[in-house]
Amino acid sequence: MATRYRRILLKLSGEALQGAAFGIDPEVLTTIAGEIAAVTEIGVEVGVVIGGGNILRGVSVAAGGMDRAGADHMGMLATVINALAMQDALERRGVAARVLSAIPMQGICETYIQRRAVHHLANKQVVLFAAGTGNPYFTTDTAAALRALEVHAEVLLKATKVDGIYDKDPVKHPDARRYERLDYTDVLAKGLAVMDGAAIALCRDYGLPVVVFDMLGRGNIGKVVRGESLGTIVGPAPR
Repeated sequence: MATRYRRILLKLSGEALQGAAFGIDPEVLTTIAGEIAAVTEIGVEVGVVIGGGNILRGVSVAAGGMDRAGADHMGMLATVINALAMQDALERRGVAARVLSAIPMQGICETYIQRRAVHHLANKQVVLFAAGTGNPYFTTDTAAALRALEVHAEVLLKATKVDGIYDKDPVKHPDARRYERLDYTDVLAKGLAVMDGAAIALCRDYGLPVVVFDMLGRGNIGKVVRGESLGTIVGPAPR
């Protein structure tokens, strides 16, 4: 089956795993793992970055008075938990998966090394990038952009709970308009809350396209990799 992209980086929020409750919803985890497995079956190489917001968000903890660096380190550990859970869900579907952490965790998972990650992807193993960039003050959005560039992904897929980027919150405003395509500069200038500014700027500097789409729609990852029109594409301005 023809695909538009052969190697992708999928960015999931931690909240995407929690369903209606705190922590990890096994049913939601299994569903997402199935979506990832489906695209590996058509030959797509998949890297994944998962946030930790379903367990702990460093920014929120820091807002309560904790040192920001310490709070962010706690958030990084939450992403490792989510990555290990996704690894298990994928392996139960017969998909080989490796967790690579930016923070060394001997006995739990592999330490992130760029060449190692590329090797695993080339061998058709899903690579789950954990612990963000390994540094405080950087979000998992920025980690996703960084890892996508490092492993030479052709696109960064940002999975959300809405079907693209809107000019205003579609939940609060029924007349909100969805953009089909945006330039990186437009996203930054308009202050559109899709990814943090550092992540968008990094993608802009290296021409990495970003597709923002609805993760809840069955088969949506497959539709994106096959080149179907879905969600909002963030990329360079047309010449």
